[in-house]
Amino acid sequence: MGLLSFIKNAGSKLFGGKETEEEKSKIVTEHVNSFKLPNCDITVSIQGDTATLSGTAETQDVKNRAMAAAGNVNGVSEVIDNVTVKEPPPAVELEKQFYTVEKGDSLSKIAKAVYGDPMKYPIIFEANKPMLTNPDLIYPGQRLVIPVM
Repeated sequence: MGLLSFIKNAGSKLFGGKETEEEKSKIVTEHVNSFKLPNCDITVSIQGDTATLSGTAETQDVKNRAMAAAGNVNGVSEVIDNVTVKEPPPAVELEKQFYTVEKGDSLSKIAKAVYGDPMKYPIIFEANKPMLTNPDLIYPGQRLVIPVM
């Protein structure tokens, strides 16, 4: 089990402001499922500004993508991880598997910082599809999955 923090007022605008927590839970679950992550059976429950993910994922990468999709929703500031991974996760701290975009960042700048090579930005882009549709469209506060190499 882990906890990730996100910027509450950044990300996909899925809520109109009058939804109950149960309705928000359904909306975010549908949002995560819309990414069609392989072998992923995850549900989301919302309490306040916290999303709790439960279920199973085939790999740590799939689980991380689901957590990023749920956390990058406007109105969600924390994601609690109750997802079981079928494949043993890599021996890397959870926080090192994510990166929070800062003002002035680009995927190549992030790739240089984490991999030492700016030309490895496609690795980060691919790991964050379909949440990212263009490698040039990232925003401050967004949490990105950083694949372990």
